[in-house]
Amino acid sequence: MLTPSRASGYRAWGIAFALAGVIAFSFRPILIKLAYAAFPVAPVTLLFLRMAIALPFFAAIAWWLRGREPRLTPGDWAGVAGLGFIGYYMASFLDFLGLQWVGAGLGRLILFLYPTLVLLLSLVFLKRRPSRRQLAALALSYIGIALVVSNRFGGHTEGGLFLLGVSLVFGSSLCYAIYLVAGSQMVQRVGSMRFTAYSMIVATLPAVAQFFLLEPLSALDLPSEVWGYAIVMAVFSTVLPVFLVAEALKRIGANHFALIGAVGPVTTAVAGAVGLEESLNWLQAAGGTLVIFGVLLVSTKRR
Repeated sequence: MLTPSRASGYRAWGIAFALAGVIAFSFRPILIKLAYAAFPVAPVTLLFLRMAIALPFFAAIAWWLRGREPRLTPGDWAGVAGLGFIGYYMASFLDFLGLQWVGAGLGRLILFLYPTLVLLLSLVFLKRRPSRRQLAALALSYIGIALVVSNRFGGHTEGGLFLLGVSLVFGSSLCYAIYLVAGSQMVQRVGSMRFTAYSMIVATLPAVAQFFLLEPLSALDLPSEVWGYAIVMAVFSTVLPVFLVAEALKRIGANHFALIGAVGPVTTAVAGAVGLEESLNWLQAAGGTLVIFGVLLVSTKRR
């Protein structure tokens, strides 16, 4: 059992891992939009590149971990496979599809509804009631998110494709919320590195199969710019953050991680202002301040 001082440090590192993972993940929509702008690459192909490039890293870690930890039970294997499919393959695929028809900022607003979904799923399945402090932090964070992306609502295309994009990204948010809630329990038993490596290997299989079923090999004849975005996405916005997130889940739990995740849309807005030449106005700056305050509220223990 950890002493109070060690427990505080353990939790502080969990918060740091969560913030780093969320920020790294937040660059993914920017990289996706840049790739779409550079060349008319299909979402299936871009997802395949991301997962295939990341696969050797996860396979190497899985190989290194073999024999170092107790064997997984059949139930553990089923959990890892199911969460890998839902939390990484389905969440990613729905997000890649939806970002064809919604902007990066609006897409992040929808995706980062997952904290509310995590709290709801935790209440229903884990019987964890959010505290008033968590609810206050959530309210502040989401008011801030709304301000950060408020000027993005006027730029979307009206009609069925826009609604389809919104629905797809919301589905991605729900898949990720399921992964966070169930994954926080699995990580305790399986170990963060092993759970992440195995679940990502599982997620790669349907992404690869989907590509070979739907696209010709000539679809990989892409400009070097698109390959560059895919490599950065695979390493910086996939391999690195999934391990950070898994370790954060083990240290601080799904509820706190989900609330810290509200930093994501702010990061996307700032990165969009630089990489996509999108303006960052005073309203967005005010929203960013609210989000940061909400994160600090949930990240510090009440004394």
